[in-house]
Amino acid sequence: MTQSAADGAAPKWRSRRNFAGARPVMDDVARLAGVSKQTVSRVLNDHPSVRAETREAVLEAMRTLGYRPSRSARSLASGRTRMLGVISFDAARYGPASILTAINTAAQDAGYLVSAIALDTAEHDTVVEAVDRLSAEGADGVIAIAPQLWVGQALADTHLDIPLVVLENGLDTETPLVTGDSRAGARKATEYLLRLGHASVLHIAGPTGWTSADHRLAGWRATLEEAGAEIPEPLVGDWSADSGYELGRRLAGRPEVTAVFVSNDQMALGVLHAFHEAGRSVPGDVSVVGYDDIPEAAHFLPPLTTVRTDFAEIGTRSLRLLLNRIDGSGEPPRPETLVPVDLVIRASSGPPR
Repeated sequence: MTQSAADGAAPKWRSRRNFAGARPVMDDVARLAGVSKQTVSRVLNDHPSVRAETREAVLEAMRTLGYRPSRSARSLASGRTRMLGVISFDAARYGPASILTAINTAAQDAGYLVSAIALDTAEHDTVVEAVDRLSAEGADGVIAIAPQLWVGQALADTHLDIPLVVLENGLDTETPLVTGDSRAGARKATEYLLRLGHASVLHIAGPTGWTSADHRLAGWRATLEEAGAEIPEPLVGDWSADSGYELGRRLAGRPEVTAVFVSNDQMALGVLHAFHEAGRSVPGDVSVVGYDDIPEAAHFLPPLTTVRTDFAEIGTRSLRLLLNRIDGSGEPPRPETLVPVDLVIRASSGPPR
């Protein structure tokens, strides 16, 4: 260890800067701790071969000097950039935005930065260019929020040579997939409305080719088939409240429709608006159930019954899966991780008259 003032020598480290006025570097830490630069590097990267007392000596030297390792130093020491890439689409919507926030938080907790690319279009070449850019930046791994089928097809063509985790849209049997259980959510919503006594349930679906919309449509249809109920022709929206409003206006003149399951809460808001405008009482004349449980859903008029998706859990699980793949630790990931969903019952649903 270094010689102390008690041994008669002048203190070697008087401040958080060395005598040249520069910020302390890894060599300064190594000299003060009496270890090699390689040992300091191992401590920075939590290498298991470092003894506890040596690790503490290095950490104490860092505290004394006020040493803060640069990201470039960590990269050189570990061969990693400690940067993760995220590709997202339709990032302004509540679900993707919530997932991205959760990924950012979990990445920071793990000591990583996130480079996020939000794409306005899901064209094949745009997706490939985004992957190439993140790879060129040295991303240690990539999370792709891929809500549309063709996004998955484009990702499959990139031949990415770093770990990849996909949200919502499976590529193959090996790439880990994390998604909310949309089929189960649609089943819960439809079964609930049938239990209330409605003879059937009409569905307003999300756009064709969106994985979550397709799964919710399939879950709704399967539930009605199993119950022996009539399966009405579904209507298709574009996720927006405007499309829900226009479709709601079409439904307002159909008194035989007593229950509607809507594929997201924004479209459900438009449906509620249209029904109110047409004088159809909710839930007196018609029950409405949405999907996602956006923060505003509890404040709709009436408050919206909806299926809650834990977007934060989806983001956190995807980050954890990616780090496990980067570290090569843990058991091999299952091809698909389904995050459970819950039905939140509020005032927009009730038995038929």
